[in-house]
Amino acid sequence: MPTIIQGLLIPFVGTTAGAAMVFLLKNEIRPGIQKILTGFAAGVMVAASFWSLLAPALEEAAKMGRLSFLPAAIGFLAGILLLLLFDEVTPHMHMDRVEEGPRSGMKRTTKLILAVTIHNVPEGMAVGVVLAGWLYGTSDITAAAALVLSIGIAIQNFPEGAIVSMPLLAEGMPKRRTFLAGMMSGAVEPLAGALTVAAAGLVVPVMPYLLSFAAGAMFYVVVEELIPEMSEGSHSNVGTIAFAVGFVLMMVLDVALG
Repeated sequence: MPTIIQGLLIPFVGTTAGAAMVFLLKNEIRPGIQKILTGFAAGVMVAASFWSLLAPALEEAAKMGRLSFLPAAIGFLAGILLLLLFDEVTPHMHMDRVEEGPRSGMKRTTKLILAVTIHNVPEGMAVGVVLAGWLYGTSDITAAAALVLSIGIAIQNFPEGAIVSMPLLAEGMPKRRTFLAGMMSGAVEPLAGALTVAAAGLVVPVMPYLLSFAAGAMFYVVVEELIPEMSEGSHSNVGTIAFAVGFVLMMVLDVALG
């Protein structure tokens, strides 16, 4: 049980640390630093999606023989489609802005917090699914592998905490309130993770679908939000380098400790 609690809370710590940047920086994160953080987060999420989610899903479905790809393919596409639906009805998240969506009557700050919070749900589910896979012994997932995924998502959550807190600070909100707003945007992750762990015990036969579903949702965030953000404007090469570093770091952690 301590492993479950640690796994659920570690990503929240990452968000909190990112939100705490309001106490160290002035009004905004420099564009170059934004690209590094975004690229690094994207690399971590891509590596985590494959080694921590898709690979275990394929292994778990291996008994299906030639059709063992089906759970991973179906779950992955379902995760993509669900996040696509979310983006149709809610604002789009970006490091320096939030795109107008159908709910244009909301305040910009409300859109910002809502966008980040919603995109934290699949990450919480990903942690919950992997922890459930270890807890119920339905795959080859180890406790170390589950914690590595939590650490990877915590690293990815660091810039997300700053995404919320820094723009609010620039708009004149007191530092303590901006910190709390950034921190609470990540509170949905341990909740989503805990609910997934609880539900996974009832749906163990579909664990490969759940693992790949979480991978699809995370991939959507990378392709739709993070990669365009790290590639925009000048000096996009620093984002690409940070992506490679994040990918390799997460791969090494997952393979060496998993």
